[in-house]
Amino acid sequence: MASRPTSQDEMQPLKKVFIVDDHPVFRDGLVRIVSQIPGLVVCGEADNASQAFTHISQLNPHLVLMDIGLPGKGGLELLQDVHAILPELPVLVISMHDENIYAERVLRAGGRGYIMKQEGPEKMTEAIAKILDGHVYVSDQISVTLLDALSRPKASASILGKLTDRELEVLRLTGQGKDNRDIAAELHISLKTVDTHRAHLREKLGLKNSTELIHYAVRWVGDQV
Repeated sequence: MASRPTSQDEMQPLKKVFIVDDHPVFRDGLVRIVSQIPGLVVCGEADNASQAFTHISQLNPHLVLMDIGLPGKGGLELLQDVHAILPELPVLVISMHDENIYAERVLRAGGRGYIMKQEGPEKMTEAIAKILDGHVYVSDQISVTLLDALSRPKASASILGKLTDRELEVLRLTGQGKDNRDIAAELHISLKTVDTHRAHLREKLGLKNSTELIHYAVRWVGDQV
């Protein structure tokens, strides 16, 4: 009996995609999007950084789709950890956080792209394809911003742009209503370290006291929702 002809696509091994997001509904949506792209398969999922790091190092996927607003250890730290052990692994960050603040940080940490969660399946598919082809993906607006910054390296950075990744995480958690003890537990740092970060935040943001910092953080988080 003659064998059935095999297409070139069928002969090629599927590329594995790992998904990291703590919202089950959105994670399921990403699984559906990836499953509809020829040549790709979801090899695993995680809802926190620790679980994700373990599975990624074991499964060795071809692409990681990752949120940065994760419980416990943040996505930026996870991205740095993954990049340290698998520097060639492309990571696309899919987040609700302001791309004007986070996109450049993601690229500096080793990510290959940044896309906002409100984008539709077509844009998600476009971003995935571009990154798997070896390119970087950001929105047109961010692309212009980054190129402008490179052409004018002496231009002053925005206030939030001067914050460290950890300071930005402390600001985000403060805006979510978490106190120092909650922040210390979530970021796995000491209370003294949280106090130090908040002191630096007040200094950099020109705020007089903790009350002003809390109000600033709450407004900032609210603007991103």
